[in-house]
Amino acid sequence: MHRILRCSLVLIAAFAALLPIPGHADPGSSILEVRPLGGRQFEVTVFSAAMNRAIPVWVSHPDGPAPALYLLNAVDGGENGGPWTNRTDIAQFFADKPVNVIQPIGGRASYYTDWVADDPALGRNRWSTFLIDELPPLLENHFGMTGRNAVAGTSMSATSALNLAIEAPGKYQAVGSYSGCPRTSDPVSTAYVYSQLQPYGASASNMWGAPGNPAWAAHDPIVNADRLRGVALYISAGDGTAGVHDTLADPSIGGDAARLADRMLVGGNMESVVRGCTATLTDRLAAQGIPAQVVYRAGTHAWPYWQDDVHDSWPMFAAALGV
Repeated sequence: MHRILRCSLVLIAAFAALLPIPGHADPGSSILEVRPLGGRQFEVTVFSAAMNRAIPVWVSHPDGPAPALYLLNAVDGGENGGPWTNRTDIAQFFADKPVNVIQPIGGRASYYTDWVADDPALGRNRWSTFLIDELPPLLENHFGMTGRNAVAGTSMSATSALNLAIEAPGKYQAVGSYSGCPRTSDPVSTAYVYSQLQPYGASASNMWGAPGNPAWAAHDPIVNADRLRGVALYISAGDGTAGVHDTLADPSIGGDAARLADRMLVGGNMESVVRGCTATLTDRLAAQGIPAQVVYRAGTHAWPYWQDDVHDSWPMFAAALGV
């Protein structure tokens, strides 16, 4: 009798261990709402279990199953100056193309990566978990995607796009790096990363640990360039001098001399730094025999050039995605 009772208690305990613990269970990621915006555009609200918050995601969805292109926003995460959809023509450009275009809103100063510690200013960042593990299956199940993916980013998120492909081999068939500084682990580039986060009150020590922590090298696309082998790569950068969009007549300047002067001073200096970082990556890729479509141009660190990059890289993405 006692033996039967002991066996029963063991079975009950084992069964109980499989049940969620009230108040502590991870509810899992899920789609909370899908709001049509007209045409093929939707705003999808996704709960990230990893970050314990809801993330708005803009989706351009064609009829029928199609691959996905993830577009990551710049350092403000699309929250302050605005996302791709406000700053470029991507909604119109992709309106007739057989691809799902996915743009998460948020992630300012996060490098769209998993941080080693919560940050007092930014909270919990588990963006690579969200982008690799949580978001794709939810969208694939809801919209009927094919499982083939590309990812592109600009400025801060250009490094993020490369790192996502490095972190998740086989997940992405193509990557776009537009005006990014794809190096992180040497002292100069580490200081650059810190400077990108500082205006947002965030510390890069909470992202990849103190300088010299192995996590910095693990998130350095130049150190890990060989892991990009087999991925279609589009890599672009300006040289900081005046380009086709750095004129008073350009719609992004609108005849405003002060705006043009600011772009040349701030955007020109930043892009000249970006050009050096990018050249280091493209030189490494060439030395290792890894092909890439490389676009070097005159121009500053500005959205009109990144709109051009999306247009120019689309044929490469389409081929890699099989459309």
